[in-house]
Amino acid sequence: METNQPTKVTVQAVIQAPIEKVWRYWTEPEHITKWNQASEDWHAPRAENDLQVGGKFLTRMEAKDGSMGFDFGGVYDAVKQHEAIGYTMDDGRRVDIAFVDQGSETKVIETFDAESSNPVEFQQAGWQAIMDNFKAYTEQN
Repeated sequence: METNQPTKVTVQAVIQAPIEKVWRYWTEPEHITKWNQASEDWHAPRAENDLQVGGKFLTRMEAKDGSMGFDFGGVYDAVKQHEAIGYTMDDGRRVDIAFVDQGSETKVIETFDAESSNPVEFQQAGWQAIMDNFKAYTEQN
């Protein structure tokens, strides 16, 4: 019997910052708009975040030249402060994020269901680029 289980993809980074700062920068809209893009020619002009089970989030992602854009959103299924976030994207795919407190640094591990339109390697590279932007922004601010 064939099952249609989505392919799980994981990206991660170790951020040289304590868990409280990492959590705040990951979840507060004024910070989300500073790091949530995969490349320099994109930006996130707006973010909304109701960080609670059943709460919704939305980040507007746009090409800086105005040629394209989309809303990235979903609903939270799990929120455990300084430990874990789980959500379902608007298209039904799942994302789970673990925050591992390592003292003066924090490991962030994000696992998401791949979509079927683009190669998994392309998706992983894009999500890793966003994670790398998060790491750089958090460490520099």
